[in-house]
Amino acid sequence: MSINIVKKIDDLTKVKHVLVSVSDKKGLEGFIPRLLKINPNVKIFSTGGTFARLESILGNQADQCLNQVSAYTGQPETQGGLVKTLDFKIYLGLLTETYNDAHQGDLARTSAVSIDMVVVNLYPFAETISKPGVTIEEARGNIDIGGPCMIRAAAKNFLRVASVVDPSDYNSIITELEKNHGATSLELRYRLAQKAFTHTAIYDRQIADFFQQKSLDVVQGCYNN
Repeated sequence: MSINIVKKIDDLTKVKHVLVSVSDKKGLEGFIPRLLKINPNVKIFSTGGTFARLESILGNQADQCLNQVSAYTGQPETQGGLVKTLDFKIYLGLLTETYNDAHQGDLARTSAVSIDMVVVNLYPFAETISKPGVTIEEARGNIDIGGPCMIRAAAKNFLRVASVVDPSDYNSIITELEKNHGATSLELRYRLAQKAFTHTAIYDRQIADFFQQKSLDVVQGCYNN
């Protein structure tokens, strides 16, 4: 397998396209309008309940800037939100490098866009399994798949993409965007990447620990009663 060797990056990356898909929606009512105030031309892609929340926050502005991921990818969400963001165009937009001509050609070929910021946090697995009497099926249903994939893709490409997993970072991100005329710095993106990988590592550890605590007999009993 050949690996791309990146030789040129930018310190500042203008935020033009943002993907927002969060379980914890607190803080969006302040973050998103401020983001649009800094860059009124920013385009936001979103899914499901997050899309509905952003539509409510933005009101009349939503028509100009808010897009369903399904409309962008051409693939409707599956029943129960089983598959929403696991799509070639999404990951091409997250992983492409600015100064790679082949990557830019792939974007043009697929009518995709570079995604500059991902705002994602995960299904509340730890909170779910802490409830008395939680079932295996309830726990399994709260294992996030698309979220960790997007977080990891964005964090891997910190050279260009900001991976935002914690609402407590919204204010500091806005402060930087204001200072840099709508752009993120490499320093910020690298710090967010460190936090993002820690976030997904803790999440996976919680899931692994839960499964290790349950025997197969207990699991089978949950489905065959």
